[in-house]
Amino acid sequence: MMINIPLRILLVEDEKTDVVLIKRNIYQVVEKPVIEVVNDFPDFESVFKNFLPDLVISDFSLPSGTGLDVLELIKSIDESIPLIFITGALDDDELAAETIVSGASGFILKKHMSYLDQKLEPLLKQVVYNMIQHDELRERIRKNKIAIHQIYGYLESMKADDKEQRDNIKKIKNNLNKFNIENAE
Repeated sequence: MMINIPLRILLVEDEKTDVVLIKRNIYQVVEKPVIEVVNDFPDFESVFKNFLPDLVISDFSLPSGTGLDVLELIKSIDESIPLIFITGALDDDELAAETIVSGASGFILKKHMSYLDQKLEPLLKQVVYNMIQHDELRERIRKNKIAIHQIYGYLESMKADDKEQRDNIKKIKNNLNKFNIENAE
């Protein structure tokens, strides 16, 4: 059965052929996915903060950084966003267990790429189930977080000429941090 909720998916993958295969498999499971693709950790960081996906699918080995870096950034911004690793690097059972203990929602080995849709389907259905449970609240929080990140960016770009302006910028940042913490609870 197809998932008919338009999932926002951020795909972190540096191999173009794997991007094509993964996207094809997502389309077999999700009717109208919105998929953003980045190929390294620095790009992931900037896109993630503005796109705020429902789900991240990431390779474990990246040109700059690892899947655990991706996981750490996700958890620092929004713990509720699930991460699925699709990788050839997790042959090591200990490393696989570590990713799950660290908070990944699951992982799929690239050697199973030929039936990736069957592996993805139960994980994506769980994501959708969790989304439906928190849908309205989640959308308000997403909009608030995007606004907060935009305000932070604006504050960072401001050149404060005098002490009073610098103090005011600091006060705004502190208030935003309080707002962020209260909304996270």
